[in-house]
Amino acid sequence: MGIKICINKFTLLLITVFIPSVANLAFAETKVFVEEYTYQASEYDSKVSCRALALEQVKRLLLEKLGTYLESETEVKNFQLTKDQIVILTAGIVRAEVIDERWDGKTYYLKAKIAANPKDVANSIDKLRQDRQKTKELEETRKKADEALREVEKLKRELEITKAGKTEQDQYKKAVNSLSATDWVEKGNALFIAGRIQEAIGAFARAIELDPKEAWIYSNRGLAYHHLENHQRAIRDLDRAIELDPKFAAAYLNRGSAYSGLGDYRQAIRDYDRAIELDPKFVLAYMNRGYAYEKLGNYRQAIEDANRAIELDPKEERAYHNRGIAYRRLGDYRQAIRDFDRGIELDPTNAEAYYNRGTAYLHLGDYHQAIRDFDRAIQLDTKHARAHSNRGAAYLDLGDYRQAIRDYDRAVELDPKLSLGYYNRGMAYGELGDVQKGIADLRSAARLGFKPAQDYLRSQRINW
Repeated sequence: MGIKICINKFTLLLITVFIPSVANLAFAETKVFVEEYTYQASEYDSKVSCRALALEQVKRLLLEKLGTYLESETEVKNFQLTKDQIVILTAGIVRAEVIDERWDGKTYYLKAKIAANPKDVANSIDKLRQDRQKTKELEETRKKADEALREVEKLKRELEITKAGKTEQDQYKKAVNSLSATDWVEKGNALFIAGRIQEAIGAFARAIELDPKEAWIYSNRGLAYHHLENHQRAIRDLDRAIELDPKFAAAYLNRGSAYSGLGDYRQAIRDYDRAIELDPKFVLAYMNRGYAYEKLGNYRQAIEDANRAIELDPKEERAYHNRGIAYRRLGDYRQAIRDFDRGIELDPTNAEAYYNRGTAYLHLGDYHQAIRDFDRAIQLDTKHARAHSNRGAAYLDLGDYRQAIRDYDRAVELDPKLSLGYYNRGMAYGELGDVQKGIADLRSAARLGFKPAQDYLRSQRINW
C-alpha cells in the first residue's frame, strides 16, 4: 500500500533547575500556609537588602511549615525522604506570594503565603524524587541560596565589629544581590513552567543584572531561549556560562541541545562528549548524545549510549524509549517492543512510548495491537497527530478505508504540514474509488515537498 508510517524523534533532554509545577492549585482542597517576618536593619542595609533578607527568611518558614504538614498528613511520609529533602523538593514545586509588606526605615515587615493542594504537591514530589538529575539541580539551587545567606550573615557580623570600609560594604551588597538573584531565578523557573517563557527570560535577565558572574543563571536563560527555538541566542548564553565555569557539565549538555536544535549534530556530540568527560555518570548526556547519533543514522552508537544510561540508572524510562527507537530503525522490531514495554512499565503515562510501540507492531503487521497502542497514545495526548496518522495506516491495511480517512482527517487538522497524512489519505480515497479527492490530497502532499507524491504525480503527468 506504499508509505504509511510516521516516524518520531528521540527524547531530547535538557538540564535546568526547574521541575513540573503542581496542577491546579485552586482546587477546594487547597491549604493556605501564612508566615510573617520582621527584619531589623543594620546601618549597612538598604530597603532593597532588607526586603531580600526578609523574603528569604519568610520563604524558609513557609517551606518548613508546608514540609512538616506534608510529612505527617500525606503519602509523602511513605517516600523515605528526610525532612530536609522534603523541604528542598517542595521549594521547587510551590511559590510564596507576598500579601503584605512595610518598611519604616528601621525594620522591614513582610507577610507571605503558600497556597497548595497537598495531594498535588505530594504527587509532584513523588515524580520529582524519581528524577535524580532534577533533584540534583534543585539541591544545587537551594545550596546556592544557603551559601549566599550564610555569606550575608557572616559579612554583617564582621561589619558590626569592625570599622567597615567601602570594600567591606561592597562585599555585603554583592552577597545580598546574589541572594536576590536566586529568588529571581526561582521566579523565572515558575514562569517557564507556566509557559510564560518570554517573562521567564526577563526574570533571568534581572538575576543576571544582580549577579552577572553566575554561570548557572546564563544556562537557565539559554534554556528558555532554546525552548523558544531561538537557538543562536541560547548558544550565546551557554557560551557565557561555559566561559564563567569551563567545568560546568550541564552547560555543555544544554549547548549541545541548542546545536541539535540547529541540526548541527556533530557539534552537539562534541559538547556531549565534553559533558561526559567532566561527569562520566551524566545520564542525560549519554541520552542526548544517543539522540544526536540517531539523527546522524548511527543507530549502533545510539544504542551504546542508551545502554550506558540504563546501566547508570536502570529506572530511566526515557533511555529504554530511545533505545527502542534505535532498534526499530535497525528493523529489530521485537527488541524495540521489549524496550517500549519496559519504558511503559516505568511510566505508563508516556504517550510517545505507546505511539512508538504501536509503530513497531505496525511494522510487524500486528494491526490490531498497533491500534490499541495508538488508541492509548491518543487518550494520553489528544493532539498527537502522528498517532492518528499511524492508526489510519493500520486501518488502511485492514481495509477499513473510511476509518482510515477519519484518522487522516484528524491528523492533518492537528498538523496541516503533515505531508504523509495527505498522501495516505489520498491512497485511502483511491481505494474507495474517489479519484478526485485522492489526487487533491496527493497534490497537497507534493506541495509540502513529499517526494513519493511528487514522483507519482509526475508519472501521471499531473501538475501540483
